[in-house]
Amino acid sequence: MGILPFPLLIIIALFFSAALALTAEEASAIARRQLLAFEQHGEHVHIDINIKIKISNPRLLAAHTALQALKHALYSDPGNFTGNWDGPDVCAYNGVFCVPALDDPSASVVASVDMNGADVAGHLPKEIGLMTDLAVLHLSSNRFCGIIPEEIKNMTQLYEFDASNNLFVGPFPDAVLRVPKLSYLDIRFNDFDGPIPPELFLKPFDAIFLNNNRFTGGIPDTIGKSKASVIVLANNELGGCIPRTIGEAAAALDQLILINNSLTGCLPMEAGLLSTTTVLDVSGNALTGSIPQTLSGLSKVEQLDLSHNKFTGQVSKGMCELPALANLSVSYNFLGQADGECSAGMDKAFEDEANCMGRARPGQRSAAECLPVVSNLVDCTKEERCGWPGHNLAPPTPVKSPPPVAPMLSPPVFSWPPPVYPPALQKASRPPPTASPPPPVESPPPPTAYPPPPVASPPPPVASPPPPIASPPPPAPVVASPPPLVFSPPPPAAYPPPPYFKPIILPPVRGTKYQSPPPPQFQGY
Repeated sequence: MGILPFPLLIIIALFFSAALALTAEEASAIARRQLLAFEQHGEHVHIDINIKIKISNPRLLAAHTALQALKHALYSDPGNFTGNWDGPDVCAYNGVFCVPALDDPSASVVASVDMNGADVAGHLPKEIGLMTDLAVLHLSSNRFCGIIPEEIKNMTQLYEFDASNNLFVGPFPDAVLRVPKLSYLDIRFNDFDGPIPPELFLKPFDAIFLNNNRFTGGIPDTIGKSKASVIVLANNELGGCIPRTIGEAAAALDQLILINNSLTGCLPMEAGLLSTTTVLDVSGNALTGSIPQTLSGLSKVEQLDLSHNKFTGQVSKGMCELPALANLSVSYNFLGQADGECSAGMDKAFEDEANCMGRARPGQRSAAECLPVVSNLVDCTKEERCGWPGHNLAPPTPVKSPPPVAPMLSPPVFSWPPPVYPPALQKASRPPPTASPPPPVESPPPPTAYPPPPVASPPPPVASPPPPIASPPPPAPVVASPPPLVFSPPPPAAYPPPPYFKPIILPPVRGTKYQSPPPPQFQGY
């Protein structure tokens, strides 16, 4: 075969280079993909792009990028749940569901990712926020760890977010509060900690599940502004009292579950305004005082659990005659009696064991157990304003102010002589520096006049004080010893707090009654 002429080679090379060159549309598509890889705050996120995969739909392309990042963020996938998460057809991925876009029915978008029970282990990558069309994200019952990324706020269509039963940590994920359409929030059974943000109850959530975490602080007063039908805060470390604003949530609240926290104070009378609530459970706390008569207004309540607290007084007839009531538990309190209607001829379960009803009812506490509590009844009409757990630590703060006075009082009490000596020693200690300069001044005088020898006799008396001055150094440690006595009062001041935490009796009820309230109430969960 002959050699092709050089001009012909040039023409062929130009032809192939033109064929291999990127079109304007392809270059634009790549640019869009690269822009999607940048976070809103300007940091660059590196994403490997497989140039062999071509997806014409930019929304599916973004979803493909997010799902590939999620797959690579997994450390373990024993069931091979993401085994088919390869290739451009993201709608065929296991657990991924696509629907026509709301604003463009001709284009498909990823609307749901359901990984419930996949048993995968890993973390959520930042790229998860690229799925802006996602409406449902179910990650329950896996081994996801770390924190929930801030980029989740970019999921503008997200309606349900279920990250329950995982290993997530850190403070409350504030990013979920910036998801505009979120209605169902379930982050129970994780290791989130810190306070519950007041903004949570100002969002249009229909279901809020925060139970079985490590949340601390108090229940925000904004709970009364919530439009949620289900609020579950059980099995955390919440303290303080139940806000009186709870009555303002009556229009929507169907279930309020506060089991096994460290709530104190009285059950607010406003709880009786929850006329649409079917489940009210405040068991396993340290609530005191009498059970408010207003609970007779819970016309739709089916389950009412006040057990394992420190209630006193009696169970009223009005509460036992609630029309929809099926289960009433007041056991493990210090109640003196219950109306006869509560135990006779009722078609409902009534539990009242471990109270102070004497022989009238079986399984009651002994007089020795009841006396310390019933002899110090709490008057809920005089209860102070609802405070957070930190409020219990407020008393010590005024105690800190006395310490300035305490040093003056404690020295006289513990050892009056020592405090008397230190001031004298301090005054004597100052003269020495003043007397030390004179010696150099006196040194010249000796050569000036010897007559002073008779005057020198006074110096011995003056010198005699120095020995006492030298002896004071030992007392100096004695002066240092009072400071410990000054700081010793604070410990006694620290002793009062224990009484606040003393009445914590948390039975192992964890999840046995309400393992999953929402599923029965919300079809499809």
